[in-house]
Amino acid sequence: MLNNKPVGIFDSGYGGLTVFRSIFQQLPGYDYIYLGDTGRAPYGNRSFQTIHQYTWECVQWLFDKGCPLVILACNTASAKALRTIQQTDLKNEDPLKRVLGVIRPTAEVIGDYTKTKEIGVLGTKGTVQSESYLIEISHFFPDVKVYQQACPLWVPLIENGEYNKPGADYFVKQYLDQLLAQSPNIDTLLLACTHYPLLREKIKQFLPGNIQVVSQGDIVAKSLADYLQRHPEMDNNLSKNSTQQFFTTTDDTADFDQHAAFFFSAPVKSAFAEIRC
Repeated sequence: MLNNKPVGIFDSGYGGLTVFRSIFQQLPGYDYIYLGDTGRAPYGNRSFQTIHQYTWECVQWLFDKGCPLVILACNTASAKALRTIQQTDLKNEDPLKRVLGVIRPTAEVIGDYTKTKEIGVLGTKGTVQSESYLIEISHFFPDVKVYQQACPLWVPLIENGEYNKPGADYFVKQYLDQLLAQSPNIDTLLLACTHYPLLREKIKQFLPGNIQVVSQGDIVAKSLADYLQRHPEMDNNLSKNSTQQFFTTTDDTADFDQHAAFFFSAPVKSAFAEIRC
C-alpha cells in the first residue's frame, strides 16, 4: 500500500475539496486522503458538542488510515472542534500526530489585504457564532475592524447545484447587503466557508469594484508548505507518491463523486467510509 503516511484532509462535506485542490497544486508530491462526512452534513447549525464529536471521530478514522497529519479543511470544525482536539484529545494519541485548521493561517495574513483596515467575514452560522475570526484576527491585526455575516442558505444552494443559476442571486445579494450595511468602509471580504469559492463570481457581481474577495485555499496551502518546512520531522514522516484517495460517509458514492468534481475541478472516485460512533 503506497499511502502508508498520507496527509489527511477532512471536511463535513464537499467544501474542503477547494482547499485540497490548492494544497495539491502547491504540494503535488505528497500522498493524500480526503474524507467528507457527507452522511452527517451540514455541520453549520449543529452544537459545539456534536461538531466536536463528529470531527474527532473523523480525525481518528484518518489516523487509523495512517495519517500523521490531518487538516481540518472546514471552518465550522476549525472553529468549534480544533481547540479541544489539540488541547485534550491528542494527549492520548501518538505524540507525533498533529491536527491543523484553516482559521489561524487565514487570520495570520488577512489583515495584509485591507487598506481601510475593515474586513467582512462571510461564514456559516456556527463559524460566525463562535467569533473565532474576531478573536484570531485581533491577535495578529489589532487595528483591523472585523464585521461578520452568517449566510445559512449558501451551502444548500451550492450543494444542490443552484449556485450559478439566477435563482441564487436574491440570497447572495441579501447577505452581502446585510454585511455591507454594517460599514461603508469594508474593502475586503473573506469567504470563511470552503464552499463559498463556488459563489465567488456571483458574489463579485453584487460588490463595488473596490472590494476584493479572498478565498482560503491558496492561503492554507502556503501555510501548510511553510509548516512542513519548519517541521522536518513531520515532513520526513509523510509518504510522497503523489497519490489521492477520496472517502465519503454516505453510501451513495456516485452522488458524492458527481458533486465533488465541481469543488475539486477534476473527476473524483470515492469509497465509502464507515465511522465508528
